[in-house]
Amino acid sequence: MAIVTGRPRIDELGAAVGALREWQDDAAPTQLHPGDVGWFWRFGAAATAAAIRTWSRDGRILAVGLLDGSRLLRMTIAPDARRDEELAGQLADDLIRPQRGVLPEGKASVEAPADALLQELLADAGWDTDEPWRPLHRDLTDPVDDPGVRVVTIGPELADVRAAVQRAAFDGSTFTERRWHAMADGAPYADARCLVAYDDRGDAVAALTVWSAGPGRPGLLEPVGVHRDHRGHGYGRAITIAAAAALRELGSSSAIVCTPSSHVAAVATYRSAGFHDLPEVRDRCRAT
Repeated sequence: MAIVTGRPRIDELGAAVGALREWQDDAAPTQLHPGDVGWFWRFGAAATAAAIRTWSRDGRILAVGLLDGSRLLRMTIAPDARRDEELAGQLADDLIRPQRGVLPEGKASVEAPADALLQELLADAGWDTDEPWRPLHRDLTDPVDDPGVRVVTIGPELADVRAAVQRAAFDGSTFTERRWHAMADGAPYADARCLVAYDDRGDAVAALTVWSAGPGRPGLLEPVGVHRDHRGHGYGRAITIAAAAALRELGSSSAIVCTPSSHVAAVATYRSAGFHDLPEVRDRCRAT
């Protein structure tokens, strides 16, 4: 049967998230994670469903994409289908042709696994590569050291604190208590935790969310932020260590985080928390 491009309903999002869970593997290239969908869920279930695209054959999902904004599709492909010529051709056609309803005309970008045939087809179509991102990885076989600061797992009663730290860590952030509740209502959050670190005076100084993909699979840190008034004191390193410990408790085999390579301070923070560099990744981009 032919490849079918789909836009799942809200009640079909679980299947897309389930496929993403199955495809996570420590040996696989950096790829779209269930936590990426979970973090997007802060905009609500309807918005998340509208942002998801799936590609299926014979009822099996072979690729999942998340429209992170109107001009960036973050996607991954089933490991055994990354060199599938029929699938790659359909993906390329859907991405290149605006009338397919995946990406608009003009400037656009695609994040896809580095080993996918799709990468070659987009390159042949004149798509260039964008600025590099640095994935980092920490194995969770061994116990994780104490972070050295008080770290609290956030529930509904402290959602306002979690949201406030997010806004103080990222200029222009629109994260609110209401959006935290929307995120927490999403299917991926069943295996997620929000953490907030506090200093000796009791001020909330850093926050992040960890996303498990299930026991024995890599977990994701997304996002990680330190309050702008409390930077330079090691709180980023501390909460990153706490995140690794939380993922280990959830059964994750490893922890993954990704940041632009140009964010030298962030890369240094993750390295200091026991994370090691993975090969850089670059989006495919169409300039016009």
